[in-house]
Amino acid sequence: MSGPPRPGARSRRQRSRRAANGSRGANGSRGSGGPRGSGGSRGSGGSRDSGGEGSAPQAGRRKRKAKKSGKKKALLWTGGVMGFVLVGVSVGAYLVYDRLNGNISSVDVGDAANGGSLKDGPINILIIGTDIRTGEGNEDYGDRENTTGHADTTFLFHVSEDRTNATALSIPRDLKTDIPDCLTKQPDGTDKVIPGKKYTKFNESFGVSGRDPGCTMRTVSAITGLPIHHFMMADFNAVKTLTTAIGGVDVCLSKPIKDDDYSKLDLPAGNHSIEGEEALAFVRNRHGLGNESDLDRIKMQQQFIASMIRKMKEDTLGSPKRMLDLADAATKALTVNKEIAGIPELTGLAKELGKINLKNITFMTVPVVDNPAETVKATVVVDPVKAPAVFSALQNDISFTEVKEKEKAAKSKQAALLKGARAQASEVRVDVYNGSDTPGAAQRTLNWLQVQKGVLKSTNKSNAPEKIAKTTLEYAPNQADQARKLADLMGLPAEALKKGTEDAGEMQAMVLTLGADFKGEGVPITGPVKPPENVDKVEADKKICAK
Repeated sequence: MSGPPRPGARSRRQRSRRAANGSRGANGSRGSGGPRGSGGSRGSGGSRDSGGEGSAPQAGRRKRKAKKSGKKKALLWTGGVMGFVLVGVSVGAYLVYDRLNGNISSVDVGDAANGGSLKDGPINILIIGTDIRTGEGNEDYGDRENTTGHADTTFLFHVSEDRTNATALSIPRDLKTDIPDCLTKQPDGTDKVIPGKKYTKFNESFGVSGRDPGCTMRTVSAITGLPIHHFMMADFNAVKTLTTAIGGVDVCLSKPIKDDDYSKLDLPAGNHSIEGEEALAFVRNRHGLGNESDLDRIKMQQQFIASMIRKMKEDTLGSPKRMLDLADAATKALTVNKEIAGIPELTGLAKELGKINLKNITFMTVPVVDNPAETVKATVVVDPVKAPAVFSALQNDISFTEVKEKEKAAKSKQAALLKGARAQASEVRVDVYNGSDTPGAAQRTLNWLQVQKGVLKSTNKSNAPEKIAKTTLEYAPNQADQARKLADLMGLPAEALKKGTEDAGEMQAMVLTLGADFKGEGVPITGPVKPPENVDKVEADKKICAK
Protein backbone atom coordinates (compact mmCIF):
# COMPACT_ATOMS: atom_id res chain seq x y z
CA MET A 1 0.00 0.00 0.00
CA SER A 2 1.36 3.41 -0.88
CA GLY A 3 2.01 5.80 1.94
CA PRO A 4 2.63 9.49 2.35
CA PRO A 5 5.80 10.88 0.70
CA ARG A 6 8.65 11.77 3.00
CA PRO A 7 9.82 15.37 2.79
CA GLY A 8 13.48 15.54 1.80
CA ALA A 9 13.58 11.88 0.75
CA ARG A 10 15.95 10.77 -2.00
CA SER A 11 13.08 9.82 -4.25
CA ARG A 12 10.00 11.90 -4.97
CA ARG A 13 7.89 8.80 -5.47
CA GLN A 14 5.38 7.83 -2.86
CA ARG A 15 6.64 5.02 -0.70
CA SER A 16 5.33 2.97 2.19
CA ARG A 17 5.71 4.60 5.51
CA ARG A 18 7.06 2.81 8.53
CA ALA A 19 4.80 3.12 11.56
CA ALA A 20 6.44 3.64 14.93
CA ASN A 21 5.04 1.74 17.90
CA GLY A 22 1.90 0.77 16.05
CA SER A 23 -0.50 -1.76 17.47
CA ARG A 24 -1.08 -4.87 15.41
CA GLY A 25 -3.17 -7.98 15.28
CA ALA A 26 -2.62 -11.31 16.93
CA ASN A 27 -1.55 -14.73 15.82
CA GLY A 28 -0.48 -16.66 18.84
CA SER A 29 0.37 -20.25 19.59
CA ARG A 30 0.23 -21.75 22.99
CA GLY A 31 2.94 -23.37 25.05
CA SER A 32 3.22 -24.46 28.60
CA GLY A 33 5.72 -24.96 31.28
CA GLY A 34 5.95 -24.75 34.98
CA PRO A 35 8.27 -25.29 37.86
CA ARG A 36 7.88 -27.76 40.61
CA GLY A 37 9.02 -26.81 44.04
CA SER A 38 7.88 -26.48 47.60
CA GLY A 39 9.13 -26.09 51.08
CA GLY A 40 9.64 -23.09 53.25
CA SER A 41 11.35 -21.69 56.27
CA ARG A 42 10.55 -18.59 58.19
CA GLY A 43 11.83 -16.43 61.00
CA SER A 44 10.10 -14.28 63.50
CA GLY A 45 10.91 -10.94 64.74
CA GLY A 46 -9.79 -0.16 14.36
CA SER A 47 -11.71 2.52 12.69
CA ARG A 48 -9.62 5.35 11.29
CA ASP A 49 -10.32 8.15 8.81
CA SER A 50 -12.74 7.44 6.02
CA GLY A 51 -11.49 10.27 3.88
CA GLY A 52 -13.76 12.58 4.15
CA GLU A 53 -10.11 4.88 11.65
CA GLY A 54 4.07 -28.64 52.22
CA SER A 55 5.32 -29.38 55.59
CA ALA A 56 5.48 -26.72 58.25
CA PRO A 57 8.95 -25.19 58.69
CA GLN A 58 10.72 -24.71 61.97
CA ALA A 59 10.66 -21.24 63.39
CA GLY A 60 13.95 -19.45 63.83
CA ARG A 61 15.27 -16.01 63.11
CA ARG A 62 17.73 -15.87 60.24
CA LYS A 63 20.84 -13.81 60.74
CA ARG A 64 21.26 -11.33 57.95
CA LYS A 65 24.59 -11.36 56.16
CA ALA A 66 26.67 -8.24 56.07
CA LYS A 67 26.61 -6.35 52.81
CA LYS A 68 29.42 -7.31 50.48
CA SER A 69 31.92 -4.69 49.49
CA GLY A 70 33.17 -4.06 45.98
CA LYS A 71 31.47 -3.38 42.72
CA LYS A 72 28.07 -5.00 42.22
CA LYS A 73 26.89 -6.26 38.86
CA ALA A 74 23.83 -4.15 38.39
CA LEU A 75 22.01 -6.74 36.32
CA LEU A 76 21.61 -8.94 39.41
CA TRP A 77 18.60 -7.16 40.81
CA THR A 78 16.55 -7.50 37.64
CA GLY A 79 14.96 -10.76 38.73
CA GLY A 80 13.24 -9.11 41.67
CA VAL A 81 11.77 -6.46 39.46
CA MET A 82 10.71 -9.07 36.98
CA GLY A 83 8.57 -10.78 39.56
CA PHE A 84 11.14 -13.48 40.38
CA VAL A 85 11.91 -14.52 36.83
CA LEU A 86 14.84 -12.79 35.18
CA VAL A 87 17.85 -12.50 37.43
CA GLY A 88 18.61 -16.23 37.40
CA VAL A 89 18.98 -16.06 33.68
CA SER A 90 21.30 -13.11 33.78
CA VAL A 91 23.69 -14.52 36.38
CA GLY A 92 23.52 -18.18 35.45
CA ALA A 93 23.58 -17.99 31.68
CA TYR A 94 27.34 -17.97 31.61
CA LEU A 95 27.59 -21.09 33.78
CA VAL A 96 25.28 -23.81 32.49
CA TYR A 97 23.91 -22.58 29.18
CA ASP A 98 22.45 -25.83 27.87
CA ARG A 99 20.84 -26.79 31.15
CA LEU A 100 19.24 -23.42 31.65
CA ASN A 101 18.20 -22.95 28.05
CA GLY A 102 16.27 -26.23 28.19
CA ASN A 103 14.33 -25.05 31.21
CA ILE A 104 12.53 -22.20 29.44
CA SER A 105 8.96 -22.58 28.18
CA SER A 106 7.46 -20.28 25.59
CA VAL A 107 4.16 -19.26 24.02
CA ASP A 108 3.67 -17.88 20.52
CA VAL A 109 1.41 -14.88 21.01
CA GLY A 110 1.96 -13.56 17.52
CA ASP A 111 1.82 -9.82 17.06
CA ALA A 112 0.56 -9.29 20.58
CA ALA A 113 4.27 -9.18 21.40
CA ASN A 114 5.06 -5.81 19.89
CA GLY A 115 8.78 -6.60 19.95
CA GLY A 116 11.54 -4.52 18.46
CA SER A 117 15.13 -4.04 19.53
CA LEU A 118 16.09 -4.78 23.11
CA LYS A 119 18.81 -2.13 22.90
CA ASP A 120 16.93 0.81 21.42
CA GLY A 121 13.90 2.64 22.73
CA PRO A 122 11.78 2.09 25.84
CA ILE A 123 10.93 -1.50 26.80
CA ASN A 124 7.55 -2.57 28.17
CA ILE A 125 7.41 -6.06 29.66
CA LEU A 126 4.26 -7.59 31.12
CA ILE A 127 4.90 -9.78 34.16
CA ILE A 128 2.01 -12.19 34.80
CA GLY A 129 1.68 -14.23 37.97
CA THR A 130 -1.03 -16.86 37.60
CA ASP A 131 -3.08 -18.49 40.37
CA ILE A 132 -2.97 -22.01 38.93
CA ARG A 133 -2.81 -24.47 41.82
CA THR A 134 -0.63 -27.24 40.35
CA GLY A 135 2.31 -28.23 42.53
CA GLU A 136 2.71 -29.64 46.01
CA GLY A 137 1.16 -27.58 48.76
CA ASN A 138 -0.74 -25.21 46.49
CA GLU A 139 -4.21 -26.67 47.00
CA ASP A 140 -5.23 -23.98 49.47
CA TYR A 141 -4.42 -21.13 47.11
CA GLY A 142 -5.92 -19.67 44.00
CA ASP A 143 -8.45 -20.88 41.52
CA ARG A 144 -9.95 -24.27 42.37
CA GLU A 145 -11.58 -24.90 39.00
CA ASN A 146 -9.67 -23.16 36.22
CA THR A 147 -6.79 -25.46 35.27
CA THR A 148 -4.87 -22.67 33.54
CA GLY A 149 -5.22 -20.04 36.25
CA HIS A 150 -6.04 -16.35 35.97
CA ALA A 151 -3.93 -13.21 35.67
CA ASP A 152 -3.68 -12.93 39.44
CA THR A 153 -0.67 -10.65 39.94
CA THR A 154 0.28 -8.45 37.01
CA PHE A 155 2.97 -5.81 36.61
CA LEU A 156 3.70 -3.68 33.60
CA PHE A 157 7.43 -3.04 33.77
CA HIS A 158 8.42 0.07 31.82
CA VAL A 159 12.13 0.63 31.21
CA SER A 160 13.14 4.09 30.02
CA GLU A 161 14.82 4.59 26.68
CA ASP A 162 18.02 5.87 28.30
CA ARG A 163 17.97 2.98 30.84
CA THR A 164 18.27 5.37 33.80
CA ASN A 165 14.95 4.44 35.42
CA ALA A 166 12.04 2.02 35.42
CA THR A 167 8.47 1.86 36.65
CA ALA A 168 6.67 -1.28 37.80
CA LEU A 169 2.96 -0.60 37.45
CA SER A 170 0.65 -3.05 39.25
CA ILE A 171 -2.68 -3.78 37.61
CA PRO A 172 -5.40 -4.85 40.09
CA ARG A 173 -6.95 -8.19 39.24
CA ASP A 174 -10.39 -6.84 40.25
CA LEU A 175 -10.19 -3.91 37.83
CA LYS A 176 -13.27 -3.72 35.65
CA THR A 177 -12.25 -3.27 32.01
CA ASP A 178 -12.89 -4.41 28.45
CA ILE A 179 -11.03 -7.47 27.17
CA PRO A 180 -10.53 -7.28 23.38
CA ASP A 181 -10.94 -10.10 20.88
CA CYS A 182 -7.80 -12.22 20.74
CA LEU A 183 -6.40 -14.43 17.98
CA THR A 184 -4.69 -17.47 19.50
CA LYS A 185 -2.83 -20.50 18.17
CA GLN A 186 -4.39 -23.84 19.11
CA PRO A 187 -2.47 -27.07 19.95
CA ASP A 188 -3.23 -28.46 16.47
CA GLY A 189 -1.72 -25.38 14.84
CA THR A 190 -4.98 -23.74 13.84
CA ASP A 191 -5.96 -20.18 14.69
CA LYS A 192 -8.89 -19.36 16.90
CA VAL A 193 -10.31 -15.99 17.80
CA ILE A 194 -11.32 -15.80 21.45
CA PRO A 195 -14.17 -13.30 21.72
CA GLY A 196 -13.59 -10.31 23.92
CA LYS A 197 -15.74 -9.37 26.86
CA LYS A 198 -17.00 -5.97 27.90
CA TYR A 199 -16.70 -4.58 31.41
CA THR A 200 -15.34 -7.63 33.22
CA LYS A 201 -12.60 -8.30 35.74
CA PHE A 202 -9.07 -7.89 34.45
CA ASN A 203 -7.93 -11.29 35.75
CA GLU A 204 -10.18 -12.95 33.16
CA SER A 205 -7.85 -11.70 30.43
CA PHE A 206 -5.86 -14.92 30.91
CA GLY A 207 -7.06 -18.50 31.29
CA VAL A 208 -10.77 -17.89 30.79
CA SER A 209 -12.29 -19.17 27.52
CA GLY A 210 -8.86 -20.20 26.26
CA ARG A 211 -7.23 -16.79 26.50
CA ASP A 212 -3.43 -16.91 26.38
CA PRO A 213 -0.86 -14.34 27.63
CA GLY A 214 -1.27 -12.45 24.38
CA CYS A 215 -4.82 -11.63 25.38
CA THR A 216 -3.56 -10.12 28.63
CA MET A 217 -0.96 -8.15 26.69
CA ARG A 218 -3.64 -6.71 24.42
CA THR A 219 -5.83 -5.85 27.39
CA VAL A 220 -3.03 -3.98 29.16
CA SER A 221 -2.11 -2.15 25.99
CA ALA A 222 -5.73 -1.05 25.60
CA ILE A 223 -5.84 0.17 29.21
CA THR A 224 -2.55 2.07 29.21
CA GLY A 225 -2.07 3.09 25.59
CA LEU A 226 1.42 1.53 25.67
CA PRO A 227 2.77 -1.10 23.27
CA ILE A 228 3.68 -4.32 25.13
CA HIS A 229 6.92 -5.73 23.77
CA HIS A 230 7.28 -8.98 25.73
CA PHE A 231 5.72 -11.01 28.53
CA MET A 232 7.04 -13.24 31.30
CA MET A 233 4.80 -15.54 33.30
CA ALA A 234 5.19 -17.69 36.41
CA ASP A 235 2.91 -19.50 38.86
CA PHE A 236 2.81 -20.09 42.63
CA ASN A 237 5.77 -22.48 42.55
CA ALA A 238 8.04 -19.71 41.29
CA VAL A 239 7.64 -17.79 44.53
CA LYS A 240 8.55 -20.84 46.58
CA THR A 241 11.51 -22.05 44.54
CA LEU A 242 13.08 -18.64 43.92
CA THR A 243 12.84 -17.38 47.48
CA THR A 244 14.37 -20.64 48.67
CA ALA A 245 17.15 -20.33 46.11
CA ILE A 246 18.27 -16.94 47.46
CA GLY A 247 17.93 -17.94 51.10
CA GLY A 248 14.80 -15.99 51.93
CA VAL A 249 13.41 -12.48 51.51
CA ASP A 250 13.43 -9.91 54.33
CA VAL A 251 10.09 -8.29 55.12
CA CYS A 252 8.83 -6.01 57.85
CA LEU A 253 5.39 -5.79 59.48
CA SER A 254 4.16 -2.88 61.54
CA LYS A 255 1.51 -5.14 63.08
CA PRO A 256 1.08 -8.93 63.32
CA ILE A 257 -0.69 -11.02 60.70
CA LYS A 258 -2.51 -14.18 61.74
CA ASP A 259 -4.73 -15.79 59.13
CA ASP A 260 -5.98 -19.20 60.27
CA ASP A 261 -8.66 -19.54 57.63
CA TYR A 262 -6.99 -18.80 54.30
CA SER A 263 -3.25 -18.33 53.81
CA LYS A 264 -2.37 -19.76 57.27
CA LEU A 265 0.13 -16.95 57.62
CA ASP A 266 1.20 -16.32 61.23
CA LEU A 267 3.80 -13.57 61.64
CA PRO A 268 4.25 -11.21 64.61
CA ALA A 269 5.10 -7.56 64.08
CA GLY A 270 8.71 -6.82 63.22
CA ASN A 271 11.34 -8.12 60.81
CA HIS A 272 11.24 -11.57 59.21
CA SER A 273 13.03 -13.60 56.58
CA ILE A 274 10.58 -15.73 54.66
CA GLU A 275 10.94 -18.32 51.91
CA GLY A 276 9.16 -21.21 50.30
CA GLU A 277 5.61 -21.87 51.47
CA GLU A 278 5.66 -18.96 53.86
CA ALA A 279 6.76 -16.55 51.13
CA LEU A 280 3.87 -17.69 48.97
CA ALA A 281 1.44 -17.19 51.85
CA PHE A 282 2.85 -13.68 52.33
CA VAL A 283 2.30 -12.54 48.74
CA ARG A 284 -1.10 -14.23 48.53
CA ASN A 285 -2.50 -12.97 51.83
CA ARG A 286 -4.89 -10.03 52.05
CA HIS A 287 -6.63 -10.85 55.34
CA GLY A 288 -5.72 -8.62 58.24
CA LEU A 289 -4.51 -5.90 55.86
CA GLY A 290 -6.32 -2.56 55.69
CA ASN A 291 -9.63 -3.22 53.97
CA GLU A 292 -8.55 -6.78 53.12
CA SER A 293 -8.73 -5.92 49.45
CA ASP A 294 -6.60 -6.76 46.44
CA LEU A 295 -5.18 -3.24 46.62
CA ASP A 296 -3.85 -3.90 50.12
CA ARG A 297 -2.26 -7.12 48.93
CA ILE A 298 -0.62 -5.33 46.03
CA LYS A 299 1.20 -3.05 48.48
CA MET A 300 2.53 -6.13 50.27
CA GLN A 301 3.64 -7.65 46.98
CA GLN A 302 5.45 -4.49 45.95
CA GLN A 303 7.29 -4.42 49.29
CA PHE A 304 8.19 -8.09 48.87
CA ILE A 305 9.55 -7.71 45.34
CA ALA A 306 11.55 -4.58 46.22
CA SER A 307 13.10 -6.50 49.14
CA MET A 308 13.87 -9.40 46.83
CA ILE A 309 15.74 -7.03 44.52
CA ARG A 310 17.83 -5.75 47.42
CA LYS A 311 18.55 -9.29 48.65
CA MET A 312 19.83 -10.40 45.28
CA LYS A 313 21.97 -7.32 44.88
CA GLU A 314 23.49 -7.54 48.36
CA ASP A 315 23.83 -11.30 48.97
CA THR A 316 23.42 -13.46 45.88
CA LEU A 317 26.45 -12.32 43.85
CA GLY A 318 28.96 -13.54 46.40
CA SER A 319 27.68 -17.13 46.40
CA PRO A 320 28.25 -19.19 43.21
CA LYS A 321 25.99 -21.95 44.50
CA ARG A 322 23.20 -19.53 45.27
CA MET A 323 23.63 -17.94 41.86
CA LEU A 324 23.33 -21.30 40.12
CA ASP A 325 20.36 -22.36 42.25
CA LEU A 326 18.64 -19.10 41.42
CA ALA A 327 19.39 -19.39 37.71
CA ASP A 328 18.02 -22.94 37.61
CA ALA A 329 14.91 -22.05 39.59
CA ALA A 330 14.25 -18.89 37.57
CA THR A 331 14.45 -20.54 34.17
CA LYS A 332 12.23 -23.42 35.31
CA ALA A 333 9.70 -20.91 36.56
CA LEU A 334 9.74 -18.92 33.36
CA THR A 335 7.30 -18.87 30.45
CA VAL A 336 7.92 -16.13 27.88
CA ASN A 337 6.95 -15.12 24.37
CA LYS A 338 8.92 -17.02 21.74
CA GLU A 339 10.91 -13.97 20.64
CA ILE A 340 12.91 -14.00 23.91
CA ALA A 341 12.71 -17.74 24.66
CA GLY A 342 16.44 -18.37 24.93
CA ILE A 343 19.41 -17.62 27.14
CA PRO A 344 21.03 -15.19 24.65
CA GLU A 345 17.86 -13.12 24.34
CA LEU A 346 17.13 -13.07 28.05
CA THR A 347 20.74 -12.30 28.88
CA GLY A 348 20.68 -9.40 26.45
CA LEU A 349 17.51 -8.11 28.03
CA ALA A 350 18.95 -8.52 31.52
CA LYS A 351 22.03 -6.53 30.57
CA GLU A 352 19.85 -3.67 29.40
CA LEU A 353 17.84 -3.73 32.61
CA GLY A 354 21.01 -4.01 34.67
CA LYS A 355 21.98 -0.48 33.72
CA ILE A 356 19.29 0.94 36.01
CA ASN A 357 20.21 2.13 39.49
CA LEU A 358 18.15 0.53 42.24
CA LYS A 359 17.01 3.90 43.58
CA ASN A 360 15.45 4.75 40.25
CA ILE A 361 12.96 1.89 40.17
CA THR A 362 9.46 2.96 41.16
CA PHE A 363 6.59 0.70 42.21
CA MET A 364 3.09 2.03 41.82
CA THR A 365 -0.45 0.86 41.07
CA VAL A 366 -2.81 1.94 38.32
CA PRO A 367 -4.86 4.70 40.00
CA VAL A 368 -8.37 3.36 40.61
CA VAL A 369 -11.58 4.24 42.42
CA ASP A 370 -14.37 2.06 43.79
CA ASN A 371 -16.78 0.83 41.15
CA PRO A 372 -19.66 3.35 41.28
CA ALA A 373 -22.06 0.73 39.88
CA GLU A 374 -21.74 -1.45 43.01
CA THR A 375 -23.51 -1.03 46.33
CA VAL A 376 -21.19 -3.52 48.01
CA LYS A 377 -17.78 -2.49 46.78
CA ALA A 378 -15.98 -5.50 45.31
CA THR A 379 -14.29 -4.19 42.17
CA VAL A 380 -12.59 -1.02 41.01
CA VAL A 381 -12.45 1.09 37.86
CA VAL A 382 -9.70 3.28 36.44
CA ASP A 383 -9.50 6.70 38.10
CA PRO A 384 -10.63 9.04 35.30
CA VAL A 385 -8.38 11.86 36.53
CA LYS A 386 -5.21 10.30 37.92
CA ALA A 387 -4.83 7.26 35.65
CA PRO A 388 -4.57 9.14 32.32
CA ALA A 389 -1.82 11.30 33.81
CA VAL A 390 0.16 8.21 34.85
CA PHE A 391 -0.33 6.57 31.47
CA SER A 392 0.71 9.77 29.70
CA ALA A 393 3.92 9.96 31.75
CA LEU A 394 4.81 6.40 30.77
CA GLN A 395 3.86 6.96 27.14
CA ASN A 396 6.22 9.93 27.09
CA ASP A 397 8.95 8.01 28.95
CA ILE A 398 8.87 10.33 31.96
CA SER A 399 10.72 9.15 35.05
CA PHE A 400 8.95 8.97 38.41
CA THR A 401 12.31 9.34 40.18
CA GLU A 402 14.76 11.46 38.17
CA VAL A 403 12.21 14.18 37.65
CA LYS A 404 14.44 17.24 37.71
CA GLU A 405 16.99 15.85 35.28
CA LYS A 406 14.31 14.57 32.93
CA GLU A 407 12.31 17.77 33.11
CA LYS A 408 15.36 19.91 32.37
CA ALA A 409 16.40 17.70 29.46
CA ALA A 410 12.90 17.64 27.98
CA LYS A 411 12.54 21.41 28.19
CA SER A 412 15.99 21.94 26.67
CA LYS A 413 15.26 19.58 23.80
CA GLN A 414 11.94 21.22 23.11
CA ALA A 415 13.42 24.71 23.23
CA ALA A 416 16.34 23.80 20.96
CA LEU A 417 14.14 22.15 18.40
CA LEU A 418 11.67 24.99 18.23
CA LYS A 419 14.27 27.77 18.24
CA GLY A 420 14.23 29.72 15.01
CA ALA A 421 12.00 31.53 12.57
CA ARG A 422 8.36 30.67 12.01
CA ALA A 423 6.52 30.68 8.72
CA GLN A 424 3.14 32.31 8.39
CA ALA A 425 0.22 29.94 8.79
CA SER A 426 -0.75 30.59 5.18
CA GLU A 427 2.67 29.37 4.05
CA VAL A 428 2.48 26.02 5.87
CA ARG A 429 1.95 23.16 3.44
CA VAL A 430 1.04 19.83 5.08
CA ASP A 431 -0.63 16.53 4.24
CA VAL A 432 -2.63 15.03 7.11
CA TYR A 433 -2.92 11.26 7.62
CA ASN A 434 -4.91 9.44 10.28
CA GLY A 435 -2.92 6.73 12.09
CA SER A 436 -5.11 6.84 15.17
CA ASP A 437 -8.17 4.88 16.26
CA THR A 438 -10.33 8.00 16.05
CA PRO A 439 -12.65 7.97 13.02
CA GLY A 440 -12.49 11.15 10.96
CA ALA A 441 -9.50 12.55 12.84
CA ALA A 442 -7.69 13.72 9.72
CA GLN A 443 -10.71 15.55 8.30
CA ARG A 444 -11.54 17.27 11.57
CA THR A 445 -7.93 18.32 12.01
CA LEU A 446 -7.90 19.66 8.47
CA ASN A 447 -11.05 21.68 9.08
CA TRP A 448 -9.57 23.10 12.29
CA LEU A 449 -6.29 24.02 10.63
CA GLN A 450 -7.95 25.72 7.68
CA VAL A 451 -10.88 27.46 9.34
CA GLN A 452 -9.43 28.41 12.70
CA LYS A 453 -5.69 28.61 12.07
CA GLY A 454 -5.43 29.71 8.47
CA VAL A 455 -3.37 26.75 7.27
CA LEU A 456 -4.98 26.70 3.85
CA LYS A 457 -2.35 24.59 2.09
CA SER A 458 -3.37 21.49 3.99
CA THR A 459 -4.81 18.28 2.57
CA ASN A 460 -6.62 15.28 4.05
CA LYS A 461 -4.84 12.13 2.87
CA SER A 462 -7.20 9.81 4.75
CA ASN A 463 -5.82 6.74 6.58
CA ALA A 464 -2.13 6.12 7.14
CA PRO A 465 -0.87 2.67 6.01
CA GLU A 466 -0.71 1.57 9.66
CA LYS A 467 -1.78 2.83 13.03
CA ILE A 468 0.91 4.50 15.12
CA ALA A 469 1.17 5.25 18.82
CA LYS A 470 2.46 8.80 18.63
CA THR A 471 1.79 11.68 16.28
CA THR A 472 4.66 12.57 13.95
CA LEU A 473 5.47 15.51 11.67
CA GLU A 474 8.00 14.73 8.93
CA TYR A 475 9.66 17.71 7.28
CA ALA A 476 12.67 18.63 5.18
CA PRO A 477 15.46 20.93 6.39
CA ASN A 478 14.13 23.82 4.29
CA GLN A 479 10.68 23.34 5.85
CA ALA A 480 11.89 23.90 9.43
CA ASP A 481 10.10 27.25 9.72
CA GLN A 482 6.83 25.61 8.63
CA ALA A 483 7.38 22.73 11.07
CA ARG A 484 7.93 25.13 13.97
CA LYS A 485 4.76 27.00 13.13
CA LEU A 486 2.68 23.84 12.92
CA ALA A 487 4.25 22.56 16.16
CA ASP A 488 3.20 25.80 17.84
CA LEU A 489 -0.35 25.52 16.52
CA MET A 490 -0.84 21.87 17.47
CA GLY A 491 1.26 21.68 20.62
CA LEU A 492 3.54 18.99 19.19
CA PRO A 493 6.26 17.61 21.49
CA ALA A 494 9.88 17.60 20.38
CA GLU A 495 9.90 13.87 19.70
CA ALA A 496 7.07 14.26 17.20
CA LEU A 497 9.19 16.29 14.78
CA LYS A 498 11.15 14.12 12.33
CA LYS A 499 13.64 16.07 10.24
CA GLY A 500 14.67 14.71 6.84
CA THR A 501 18.10 14.89 5.22
CA GLU A 502 17.39 16.65 1.93
CA ASP A 503 15.48 19.79 1.03
CA ALA A 504 11.97 19.47 -0.34
CA GLY A 505 10.65 20.81 -3.61
CA GLU A 506 8.60 23.98 -3.66
CA MET A 507 5.27 22.19 -3.84
CA GLN A 508 6.15 19.28 -1.57
CA ALA A 509 4.18 19.12 1.68
CA MET A 510 5.21 18.08 5.13
CA VAL A 511 3.60 14.89 6.42
CA LEU A 512 1.54 15.00 9.62
CA THR A 513 0.39 11.58 10.85
CA LEU A 514 -1.99 11.56 13.79
CA GLY A 515 -1.30 8.79 16.30
CA ALA A 516 -3.01 7.20 19.27
CA ASP A 517 -1.99 10.22 21.36
CA PHE A 518 -4.30 12.44 19.30
CA LYS A 519 -7.03 13.68 21.64
CA GLY A 520 -8.91 15.95 19.28
CA GLU A 521 -8.39 18.90 17.01
CA GLY A 522 -7.02 21.87 18.92
CA VAL A 523 -5.96 19.73 21.90
CA PRO A 524 -2.18 20.05 22.45
CA ILE A 525 -0.31 16.79 21.98
CA THR A 526 2.74 17.98 23.90
CA GLY A 527 3.74 15.28 26.37
CA PRO A 528 4.41 15.98 30.03
CA VAL A 529 7.91 16.79 31.23
CA LYS A 530 7.23 15.69 34.78
CA PRO A 531 5.14 12.92 36.33
CA PRO A 532 1.78 13.60 37.93
CA GLU A 533 1.61 14.54 41.58
CA ASN A 534 -0.48 12.94 44.32
CA VAL A 535 0.13 9.41 43.04
CA ASP A 536 1.21 6.77 45.56
CA LYS A 537 4.58 5.25 44.72
CA VAL A 538 7.53 3.54 46.40
CA GLU A 539 11.18 3.42 45.30
CA ALA A 540 12.85 0.01 45.29
CA ASP A 541 15.73 1.08 47.54
CA LYS A 542 13.40 2.16 50.35
CA LYS A 543 12.82 -0.31 53.20
CA ILE A 544 9.19 -0.01 54.26
CA CYS A 545 7.32 -1.77 57.03
CA ALA A 546 3.99 -3.07 55.76
CA LYS A 547 0.88 -1.87 57.58
